[in-house]
Amino acid sequence: MDDTPIELRAHASLSEIDPAEWDACACPEAAEGRPRDPFTAHRFLLALEESGSVGPGTGWQPQYLAVRQNDRLIACAPLYAKGHSQGEYIFDHNWAHAYERAGGRYYPKLQIAVPFTPATGRRLLVREGYEETGRAALLQGALRIATDNGLSSLHITFCTEAEAIAGEDMGLLRRAGQQYHWLDDGYGDFGGFLAALSSRKRKNIRKERAAAQAFGGEIVHLTGDQIEPHHWDAFWRFYQDTGARKWGTPYLTRDFFDRAHETLRDDILLILAQRDGVPIAGALNLIGRETLYGRYWGCVEDHNALHFELCYYQAIDWALAHGLTRVEAGAQGEHKLARGYLPVPTHSLHWMADEGFSRAVADYLEAERRAVDEEIEVLTSYGPFRKVEGEPE
Repeated sequence: MDDTPIELRAHASLSEIDPAEWDACACPEAAEGRPRDPFTAHRFLLALEESGSVGPGTGWQPQYLAVRQNDRLIACAPLYAKGHSQGEYIFDHNWAHAYERAGGRYYPKLQIAVPFTPATGRRLLVREGYEETGRAALLQGALRIATDNGLSSLHITFCTEAEAIAGEDMGLLRRAGQQYHWLDDGYGDFGGFLAALSSRKRKNIRKERAAAQAFGGEIVHLTGDQIEPHHWDAFWRFYQDTGARKWGTPYLTRDFFDRAHETLRDDILLILAQRDGVPIAGALNLIGRETLYGRYWGCVEDHNALHFELCYYQAIDWALAHGLTRVEAGAQGEHKLARGYLPVPTHSLHWMADEGFSRAVADYLEAERRAVDEEIEVLTSYGPFRKVEGEPE
């Protein structure tokens, strides 16, 4: 065991940390191919920061944690001081209101997360061989920053189940949630997937796909060098329309998409519906090692079922064609169930400085976990797949 002292530092900019060092902790598997997911890779987080999507005025102030031993980065985490609870997708607004009604100041709080990204992945990023030491140093360091600055709370959102268990063992509160994911069960192609569904669901999907594809144009899949700058002009219009309706103000800046074109386009799949070469709707996906992550959708024309086609069915088509075994289509949405996306648990960790408030939250989370487990079980039983072997196709 190495007894060399550990140094922990919070960095205001990711540019202060060497990309290769960060990625050796965040996505070491990328040395031999794609990362498990690109969201904690240095290039993705830096694009958020340098585009102004996070930083001054956004309510997401970077405080990237770095743990070093013998001048070597052994662990790191995307930590932010938060001035609100937007862009998190694991909701604590009720906690904030209760805390402030009792006379406390909930914001700023600390958050280990990928901004605006409800996708499960590693949050406590540790170099191989330093798992226990690095994880403990990150958690203890984040808690020390919170207590030294008199902050109300620390949150770690969309972490892995292993991280949730380890954090709970260290005294943090574990929270359960759910999303809807599509999983490949050896279908081979979309026809194989349809054959596994009940007759009624299969007919509904075929009907939806036919209606969507009758919009009067073509659907294209673009990734890497197939993506050109003018595609981002079109997608920015889509993103603004959806952002204005869902959030009031879009989270990402226009500059983010320009930076994505420069440093992230090999990680991106754009699915566009276009007529005469002009995009009218589109879905942006991030490509992981085994998973396709649906992130944003938008349109400038409304067409029946085109959202389902671009975001769900085309994503399944692409995943099957490229050997990916999972499609995560974002947060919420029970309507995904009928389209082959089943409920799965998500995980987060929480620490509250006030002991009384922490006990109240712990009681709430215990009841919430039971409810989430029951809901997943019930919804899975109502899934779209054939219940009786040999049901007519």
